[in-house]
Amino acid sequence: MERTVVAMILRRLLQLPLILAAVYTITLALAWAIPGNPLERPEGKRPPAEIVEAMKARYNLDSFGNFYWSYLARASGVKYLSTGVPNQRVFDLGPSLQYRDRDVNEIIGGSLPVSMTLGAAAMLIALLLGVGAGVVGAAKPNSLADAATLGVALVGISLPTFVVGTLLQLVFAVWLSWAPVGGWELPRGLVLPAITLALPFAAYIARLTRLGMIEALASDYARTARAKGASEWRVILRHALKNAFLPVLSYLGPACAMAMTGSFVVERVFYIPGLGQHFVNAVQNKDLFLILGVVLVFATMLIVFNLVVDVLYAWVDPRTAA
Repeated sequence: MERTVVAMILRRLLQLPLILAAVYTITLALAWAIPGNPLERPEGKRPPAEIVEAMKARYNLDSFGNFYWSYLARASGVKYLSTGVPNQRVFDLGPSLQYRDRDVNEIIGGSLPVSMTLGAAAMLIALLLGVGAGVVGAAKPNSLADAATLGVALVGISLPTFVVGTLLQLVFAVWLSWAPVGGWELPRGLVLPAITLALPFAAYIARLTRLGMIEALASDYARTARAKGASEWRVILRHALKNAFLPVLSYLGPACAMAMTGSFVVERVFYIPGLGQHFVNAVQNKDLFLILGVVLVFATMLIVFNLVVDVLYAWVDPRTAA
């Protein structure tokens, strides 16, 4: 099995540059088509014509083809390998056209840890709530507890995060003063945004766990464990939960990547200095370098998380590694 897992990892790593190249091409084509001038200041001021031409030549904004190949060489490290300049980054995501005193590597390096902390806390809460609700619902199907968990899951999936976040701010920050309204004050400032971000994931995990648990509890090995005298909760936790968790494990790959880099709405609601606000501002101001940098980082994380999930899946169920 170890050779099969290693071969799978190598195959995915070889596919990584091709996938990123496709993501880069599509993203750049869409970003290039966004109306607006990326060289204008946020307040609407436009530099003189000669400066605009010089900036276009400097940033290769004069044509799609020039920008495409120059940025690809810069971001992939080919430019570094070909020039060998000592102070040049290996994977240089370029300067920001909006934040003139910072480059994209610095912006992502400063804001990505914030988004990852928020996403990790949200996924931990989602796992605890989702798996717990799914197990309780499957232990007694069609009971009041089962109906309650399904109702909470439906609400969690249906309500947008900005509605949930605003409601939590109103109740726990404004009325009860248990948490700050916004900002990045750890650990108090992490609770409400993490819960807001976790609820949709927890709802989906609860549904996956419930369906898997009901099927596992009706299987032959569960009936055999009961016949040997095992208690119902021992059957649930020791025998059924492991197999029922496999669909949840498959879902965790894209869910973790989305939670850690896709919490844009939650970050805007709670004024969190994460990657989301920079990406939204980049789209509004057509900051091509920042748009591409955020998307490429997100795509890389998505691929890596899916790879980790596949490895864990093969470890839990060796039959899938064949």
